Amino acid sequence: MNTMSISRRRFAQLLGAGAAVAVVRPHISFAKPTQSIATSSTAGGNIVRLSANENPYGPSPKALQAMTDSFSLSCRYPDEHNNVLIEKLAKLNDVNHDQILLGDGSSEILKLCAETFTGKTRGTLVAADPTFEPILQQAALNGAEVAKVPLTASFAHDLPKMLAAAKRGLIYVCNPNNPTASITPKHELSEFIGKTPRETMVLMDEAYFHYADSPDYESVIPLVKDHSNLIVSRTFSKVYGMAGLRCGYCVAQKETLEQMRAHQMWDSVNIMALAAASASLDDPDQVPNGQRLISEAKAFTIGELDKLGYKTIPSQANFIMFDCKRPVVPLIQVLKQRNVQVGRLFPALPNYMRLTIGKRSEMETFLGVFKEVTA
Repeated sequence: MNTMSISRRRFAQLLGAGAAVAVVRPHISFAKPTQSIATSSTAGGNIVRLSANENPYGPSPKALQAMTDSFSLSCRYPDEHNNVLIEKLAKLNDVNHDQILLGDGSSEILKLCAETFTGKTRGTLVAADPTFEPILQQAALNGAEVAKVPLTASFAHDLPKMLAAAKRGLIYVCNPNNPTASITPKHELSEFIGKTPRETMVLMDEAYFHYADSPDYESVIPLVKDHSNLIVSRTFSKVYGMAGLRCGYCVAQKETLEQMRAHQMWDSVNIMALAAASASLDDPDQVPNGQRLISEAKAFTIGELDKLGYKTIPSQANFIMFDCKRPVVPLIQVLKQRNVQVGRLFPALPNYMRLTIGKRSEMETFLGVFKEVTA
């Protein structure tokens, strides 16, 4: 494999500090002030995009600079960059280097779990209904039986019923859950993980971990050391604003990751995404600023919807789901005609709309159009 003759320390300097490289760099920088990302960068013009749970504020300035500095390294395979990011993530999560597996977004992690642990001979996939669907689709393509278990009345995962439905294979828990933005309490999760037989894998999707502030919520990464059947996935697509770059990872025991790695494509995370992710971890302001801005816009939106008589499922993510009191599909369509994109239909909740929290101005636009089309 063609790798650069350069030390890992030097790569860390390039990634963490945005140091100049000894080649001519293109006369362009992503670190310049940007336009309103959620509106101006969407193909087709001035569209308010509140449909994909993206971060409208974009990546950290440090990440943007690291992307620019990585241009000259794009001719090299990303092995050393992988190691730099893995070392940072291992330290951040208080685990060993060999307990981190990077992915092309956390979506690749979910796909690897379905391919590795479900199928005709491996077992079922058990998931909530509704939840993030791609892993269900991948398991079905893999020949696995897929069991859907409805959420509880409080929109939490019904963990006892999910465990009862498992036949080896994999249990998928998205917490906070997409599309409902609801959580499953931490004490229920720890008890559930302790009861799950070792031959049944548990995948905990913590894509929205950074937005959850409930005292009933906490990450289960600390439980990985005692549970060989536990996998926890994370992403840089949400609070780190890197949905278009595609970088994610998971934490699990070494032997579990070795099984998954056998199904993974070589070097699936590109060098620019690795550089940006690494630099993001060095920016102390990215996460708290993102949390604050989304929290403020979310509180405003929920308050305005409440005034209109629409109740929202308690949200622990950067999106909300609320009862429209009517079938949601016609509303989705008419909003799209007015250049406002909202979440898709989730069949288990046909009257509920999933709405990404954008900038305050975008939420004001949504509310104005929503009032018009529901009048």
